Order: sequence, then structure tokens, then C-alpha cells
Amino acid sequence: MHYQDERTYGCRISDSWTYRGLNAVILENELLRVTVLADKGADILEFVHKPSDTDFMWRTPWGVRDPSLFTPSTGWPEGVWHDLYEGGWQTIAPTGGFPGDYMGAEIGQHNESALMPWDSQITEDTPERVSARFHVKSYRTPYAIEKTLTIEQGSPALRVTESVTNLAEEETECVWGQHIALGEPFLGPGCRLDLPGGRVYNMGDGGASGARLAAGESGEWPMSPAQAGGFADLRTFPPRNERLEDLAVFHNLSGGWYAVTNPDRGVGFGFAFPEDTFRYIWYWQVFGGRGGYPWYKRTYNVGLEPFSSMPSGIPLPPGDEKTSMTFAPGETRTARMSAVAYESTTGVKSISADGAVTTAE
Repeated sequence: MHYQDERTYGCRISDSWTYRGLNAVILENELLRVTVLADKGADILEFVHKPSDTDFMWRTPWGVRDPSLFTPSTGWPEGVWHDLYEGGWQTIAPTGGFPGDYMGAEIGQHNESALMPWDSQITEDTPERVSARFHVKSYRTPYAIEKTLTIEQGSPALRVTESVTNLAEEETECVWGQHIALGEPFLGPGCRLDLPGGRVYNMGDGGASGARLAAGESGEWPMSPAQAGGFADLRTFPPRNERLEDLAVFHNLSGGWYAVTNPDRGVGFGFAFPEDTFRYIWYWQVFGGRGGYPWYKRTYNVGLEPFSSMPSGIPLPPGDEKTSMTFAPGETRTARMSAVAYESTTGVKSISADGAVTTAE
């Protein structure tokens, strides 16, 4: 039984909800509503800007599925991830990227902790500020992961403090990141992507569906070599009817933030992060492309995903050194981040570590 105050003003928080059978925690204030699926990876399912009724998070065509009610037809390492991937925002650690071997353990796409239930506790509950702590210990890898989400009165920012700990009594590798996907109706060809600057490496992922970017080539933000010759301006988003899919990586970042603005709606989503921890932004792009499994050309979405490393810790060409982090026995590392909803029709000049947005003129 719960004896929590049920406020109708200021900051509010509740863990008395379920969504499709999954325990959920909802944090909100006058400007934001954030819904977290505690029973499925502590995923952020919704990040809603209340004044404009805009949910920035993308949702897959199948949406949320309760893992306890669904049995995959095979143990395919890539398929298990997609079967239960609802979109939104996942914490990824200590493995992220392709299926593979982790010190003798078979690991599917991205990782196991995003498919696991996390424990949760409300740690602060006042009209001025609310917080919830989520934590999990992975099965096949020796890691503990913890994050605390906080909203303050009158603020359009969600503050995130996240830690990963190596529980092994030996040195281990870690790929750690934020798997954030944005989609329609917020996302569209009129949107604008802003970054503080950096380099671009085109990993290539278009296959038969078509690609905008020339695989294996590099550029300087915002331009990158295009498949058709010349350069593509990555500040823009192609229309759905071009049927494109790409995967690029931003690196050598000039600062730790990005922003996507929809000028027609006058709103945007920004994310600030420590670039010394998250040295890469994976830029996954599906503009009506990717025929066949799993998208069948039916989605329009992007992932803008700050990560510690290249996917699966592979080297960044032309280098040959692995990019994964190395954790000593018992080592903990912590990162503080801010996700923010803002109003703008012109884009963003900068975002501070606490989520303060300076819009472009």
C-alpha cells in the first residue's frame, strides 16, 4: 500500500502506474512529462513538452511489449533486441553495438540490461523537485548500472546522473551510451540538427535500401561525402520518399551537446553530456529506408546517441586501437547529463551542462 501525497501542482512523481503490464514511473512538472518503464530497461518511453503537446521520443511500429508475455521464435541475437525495442531512450552498458562475444559470454545486439527489469525508488518528492533512482545488475556481464532522474519546478530539463561499476575482480571492457531515438510527428524534413562542431565518419548502413552518405568516408561537420558525389549537409533531414538509411559517427567533438529543432512547431529537443566520457555520437538515420526486417520501409526516425566508444568498441578508421573503455576491478564511473525541451524557430547556438539553451539568431 502506498501513502504518497497525490499533488495536482508543481513537480509530481508516482510509481503506482503500469503500462501494458510493465511497472512505470512518471515524473512531471508544468512543462515536462517523463514516463520511465522500470520493468523494461528503465527506458524513457515518453519525453513530452506539455505546452506544445510534443513527444520527442520515437515509437516503433509494434510499440511496447511485455517480455513476460512474449516468446521469440528463435534466439537470433539481433532479433531479440528488435522484438522488444519500443523506441525511446535506453541506457546501454557495458556492451553496445553488434552481437558478439564478451569474455566468453554470447551477447546480442546492444546489451542485456536494456531488456531487464530495473529496481526503482522515489528518492525525492516535493513541489519544488522530484527524483527517482533506477538500478540493475547485468546477468552475463559483471556490471552494476544506476541512474537518477530529476525534474525541478519550472524547468524544461530532465537531469540524469548515471553510474556504471565493474563488479569483477579483473579488468573488463565497457561500451557505455545513451540510445536516444527521435521520430514523427516531431521529426520531419523541415527540422534542423545543430552540433558544436566535430568530425564525421560514415559507417554506412543503407544496403539495398539506399544511402545518402558515402560509406567509409569522412568529413567535417556539417558536411560529409555523399553517395551521389559532392557533400551532404547533415544539418538537414531528407524526406521520407527518398527512402534512405545511414549510420554515421560524430567524433572529435567541440562540445558535449546536440539539438534538433522543428521550426514549424517552434520546439526542439536538446541533450547535453560530458564529451570526455561520451566521445562519439552515433547518428542512426532511417528516412523511410531499410526494406525488409525490421522496418520494411515504414519508419522515419533518427538515433542521436552519445557513446563512450565506436559500436562494439571497434577502432575509428584509419586507426587500429579499440575504442572501448577499460574498467579496473571495482571501478565506478559517473556521468551527468541533461535532456531539455525548448522553444525556437531558428535552431540552437549552445546548451550548457545543466540544460540551459541559447537559441540561434
